[in-house]
Amino acid sequence: MAEANLRVARLDDAPAIASIYGYYVENTVISFELTPPDAAEMRQRMVEVMADFPWLVAEQGGEVVGFAYASSHRPRARAAYTWSIDVTVYLRDGLQRRGLGRTLYRPLLEIARRQGFCRAYGGIALPNAASVGLHEAMGFKLVGVYQGVGFKLGAWRDVGWWGLDLAELPAQPAAPRPFSQSLADAVLA
Repeated sequence: MAEANLRVARLDDAPAIASIYGYYVENTVISFELTPPDAAEMRQRMVEVMADFPWLVAEQGGEVVGFAYASSHRPRARAAYTWSIDVTVYLRDGLQRRGLGRTLYRPLLEIARRQGFCRAYGGIALPNAASVGLHEAMGFKLVGVYQGVGFKLGAWRDVGWWGLDLAELPAQPAAPRPFSQSLADAVLA
């Protein structure tokens, strides 16, 4: 696979990100959404996520071919979850199992660790050997399975949850730092 350039996502990446993600919404059970978000909706999601969490893209030949981001594990109203995040990675169809997912996840997880998050979780619609393999290669461990939690493409689907310790659990945790370009620059350099 050609070398990928990693960088922080920009709002003008929304059409490419929506295109990559839309494939999974329309053709797979990997995403439980039923209607793909358009570029405007994806842009709004990016604005909301990037206020506090990293969102990275991989480019090849100047074209976005994958993305990964972190987000709140549970709604912000449940503040006790503040130190846990969910992480997600999507690649253009056909680019799986070439190391690009790990290439995106490594800096994403390091940025989250430096922000002060303690746990990262990935939800995986099952079966999905590629995603399970990626998460386990990154050190995630299975923590549980929601059986029959979603109905898509004519069948009930399970979702497995994998967790990764980013840091020791402090007795009195400080609030995580908001995401910033300078924090990303230090990791991506």
